Parts: sequence; structure tokens; C-alpha cells
Amino acid sequence: MQEQQLYEYAVIRWVPQVERDEFVNIGVIIYCSKYKYLKVVYELDYKRLFSFNSLYNKLELAPHLEAIDFICNGNSSGGPIALLDAASRFRWLTATRSTTIQTSKVHPGFCLNPDETLDKLYKQLVLLP
Repeated sequence: MQEQQLYEYAVIRWVPQVERDEFVNIGVIIYCSKYKYLKVVYELDYKRLFSFNSLYNKLELAPHLEAIDFICNGNSSGGPIALLDAASRFRWLTATRSTTIQTSKVHPGFCLNPDETLDKLYKQLVLLP
């Protein structure tokens, strides 16, 4: 019988005006040490983002999220951080920032399958009902 494994996750947030402290959830990062699993899923729903703040520049968001994806996957295009071990990459990605792309606090949980858990978290925390 397969045992549940500890995982950690954070929600990726777009904060169009940092000083207002308002945000839109746009993705989820999940890390599971036992499975050496680090993955991100996100979506840039420009219609939704534009309705939230018409002043944003959609050309600014995509490169930042691509960099997060490169770092999660250990792709050298993500720079020197992408070459670190998965735990270090997760900690770096979820460090507190005051920029337009931020993450929530890290939350723990237990899962049998990190892919299924990532999909479930993404549907619950990012996609509109």
C-alpha cells in the first residue's frame, strides 16, 4: 500500500499595484521531496486580468512566468538558480517579494500523487468556479 507523502505548495499571484496589496491567483507551485517533484502550472487569462486592472502590460507577465517554469524544471535558461537542487529552487521561488509576481505563504499537505494534487490545487485556487 502506497503511503501519503508530505508536499508543500504556494499560489502564484499577480499583484498589479503592489502598494494596494490586491492580487489575482494565476498559478500554483508544488514541491514533494520524497518524489523529487517540483512543478508549476499557471495560466494567463488576459481577459480576466484586464478586467481586474486595465493598466497592466501583458508583455511583462509572460517572461516572468516562463522564468519560474524554467527554474522549476531545472532548465539552464532559468539562470544559476535553475541549477540548484529542487528544494533550494522551491525555497527561492517562494521567498517573500514585493514585486508584481509574488507567491503566497507555503502550505503543507499530504498526497499520494503530486500530479493529481497539483491539478486539484490549481482548479480550487486559480480557476474560476
